[in-house]
Amino acid sequence: MSRRQHLIETALQLFYEKGIHAVGINQVLAEAGVAKQTLYNHFESKDSLLEAAIEHRDKMFFSWFEQRVNSKPPGREAVLEVFDAIDDWINNRVPLLSRFCGCFFINTCAEYSDPNHPVHQQCAKHKVKIMGLLQRIALVLKGAESDANQLADALYLLKEGSIVKAHVEGDNRAAIKARGVAELLI
Repeated sequence: MSRRQHLIETALQLFYEKGIHAVGINQVLAEAGVAKQTLYNHFESKDSLLEAAIEHRDKMFFSWFEQRVNSKPPGREAVLEVFDAIDDWINNRVPLLSRFCGCFFINTCAEYSDPNHPVHQQCAKHKVKIMGLLQRIALVLKGAESDANQLADALYLLKEGSIVKAHVEGDNRAAIKARGVAELLI
């Protein structure tokens, strides 16, 4: 693994577990075991390191999530897999995603609340990708694009709500509860 990638992964883990503003650049350097000059050879600022960490998490999470959803036949089974995948993540059965600390993108948007900030916009793009995946699987069930979009909106809200409920309330059955509601919808 390159030093750049090691810095990204170290920063991502710290930002995810502790929060972005709670983690100083010196903590990232100490944890990664690199000198400050090494950091600045790869990144011009903490925000540029954060942007690289967001990009890494986006690719990692979306690839995992899309693979899980696509592992089931299109339609009902794929929709239900959305919630089975989230249940596995919430309950720490997905080592790739590390210990569940809520949604990194939601948490990051809470710290960068200005919708025009590049960090906030980068997180919003991740959510648009997730919505696109849900729209594709909803289209198989509903046929008509307007009906599929309505179902995808509902599935998205259930998915996001289950993540927040699990993180904020510690409800490790939130995704299973959301799955039950999704079954009623489809």
